[in-house]
Amino acid sequence: MPECPVSKVAGEVAARGAPGLIGAELLKLRTLRSTWWALAATLLTGVGFGLLAGLSHRNAYPGMTPEQRAADDPLFYSLYGLTLAQLALAVFGVFAVGGEFSTGTIRTSLLAVPRRGRLFAAKMTAIAVPACVVSLLTVLTTYAAAQATLGPHAASPDEGRTLRAIAAGWLYLTLICLFAAGLSALMRGTSRALAVLLPLLFLGSQGLGNVPVARTVLQYLPDQAGMVAMHLADEVRDPAFARDYGPDTALVLVVLWTLAALLAGYLTLRRADAE
Repeated sequence: MPECPVSKVAGEVAARGAPGLIGAELLKLRTLRSTWWALAATLLTGVGFGLLAGLSHRNAYPGMTPEQRAADDPLFYSLYGLTLAQLALAVFGVFAVGGEFSTGTIRTSLLAVPRRGRLFAAKMTAIAVPACVVSLLTVLTTYAAAQATLGPHAASPDEGRTLRAIAAGWLYLTLICLFAAGLSALMRGTSRALAVLLPLLFLGSQGLGNVPVARTVLQYLPDQAGMVAMHLADEVRDPAFARDYGPDTALVLVVLWTLAALLAGYLTLRRADAE
C-alpha cells in the first residue's frame, strides 16, 4: 500500500486506555485513501446494482408465467445489490489490517502497544465502527433504490419479513467486514487474504454455491449463510437456492465464522513475530 498509517500516534494515546487506542486506530484508517475508496464503493455498488436489479425485474415481470409470478419475491431484487457491495466492504476489512503487515508498520504499532490483545481489540473496534455505519447506509439506500425502480412490484416495508431481512443485511455486512479483517490478520497481509476471500465470496454467492453437488458443503460458508439471512436464497423462488437451514441459523453461522476468523487472527498476531 502506498499510504503510511500513523502508527506512532498509538504510543501517545496508549496511556489513555481503550478509548485512546481506538481513537488512534480510527485515525490510522482516516489517513488511508483505500478506506474512503472502499467504503464509497460499498455504497455505490449496492445502490447501483439495486437500481439495475429492480429495473430488470420490472421490465421482465409482464412476460412472466403465472407460476413464475406466484413464486416471485420482490425482496430478492430489493437486496440483491448487497451481494456485490459486500466485496468492497470485505476489501476495506482486509486493507485495514493487512496494510500494516504489507508496509511493515505493524512493528511500530507493536512497539507502541506491546499488549497485542489490546491492540487487536482496538483495531477490530475501529474497523467495526465505520463498517457498521456504512453497512446500515448501504442496506437502506440499496433497498430504497430498488423499490423505486420496482414500482408496483415493490416489497412492502410494513411486512415483518422485509424489516427482518434489512436488519439481517446490516448485521451481515458488518460481520463479513470483521471476518475479512480477521482473515487478513491470520494471513498477515493483503494479497494472501484477498486471494482467499474474493474467490470465496464471488464464486460462492454468484456460482458454485448454487450447484447442487457443491451446495451440500458450500451452503455453510459465511456468504451463503448471509444470503439465507437476507432472504436471497429461497427455494420457493428457485429450487437451486434451497438451503438446509433458515434465517436464524444463518445468522448464527455468520457470527461463528466471524468469531473463528477473529480468534485465528488474534492468535496469529499474539504468537508470531512482526514481519
